[in-house]
Amino acid sequence: MRNVFNGLEHPESIAIMGGTFDPIHYGHLVTAEAVRHKYNISQVIFMPTGQPPHKKDQEISHSEHRYLMSVLATATNPYFNVSRMEIDRKGTTYTIDTIKSLRELYGDETELYFITGADALHYIFTWKDTEELLKLCTFVAVTRPGYNKEKLIEAIEIIKNNYESKIHFLEVPALSISSTDIRKRVKEGRPIKYLLPESVENYIYKFKLYI
Repeated sequence: MRNVFNGLEHPESIAIMGGTFDPIHYGHLVTAEAVRHKYNISQVIFMPTGQPPHKKDQEISHSEHRYLMSVLATATNPYFNVSRMEIDRKGTTYTIDTIKSLRELYGDETELYFITGADALHYIFTWKDTEELLKLCTFVAVTRPGYNKEKLIEAIEIIKNNYESKIHFLEVPALSISSTDIRKRVKEGRPIKYLLPESVENYIYKFKLYI
């Protein structure tokens, strides 16, 4: 991954958008752009996962397919970049290892944000080295409209009261789109147009993914 973003060797802030991206879709892109605008982020790094511990029993597409689809989807946005850091790392992929690597790469002067779904935040205590992770970056929990925000706020308060942490939440309408639904649509021969970039749609059909 380049250590240069729009000519800046050390951007003021970076947001990490992690996920399997199997496939990446407009929900991911709209979420990343919403967080970038809301918190004045210098650059968003899309981080396709390698071998996530919570999906060991699930079949996911080859990492190269997921990486290339992410590159295609983000190519036109100068504030978006894609990293191979996790897919090139051997063994199980843990968020703490990624954040520590980025902190070492960019130094303490760069503020790190980690974008995660609100549901995942409820299980953050099951993540590896949770306490250290919460100190190293600012979390942004994104929700879809209609999500139980009171439950989320309660979870955030519990975390803040017990750990040194910075956590925000942001509502994003486009999160109603899901990779699971897109894969199912492809398998059933239903359209996926307008759910994801045309370049990604063409890639899926060219390589016969999800069939």
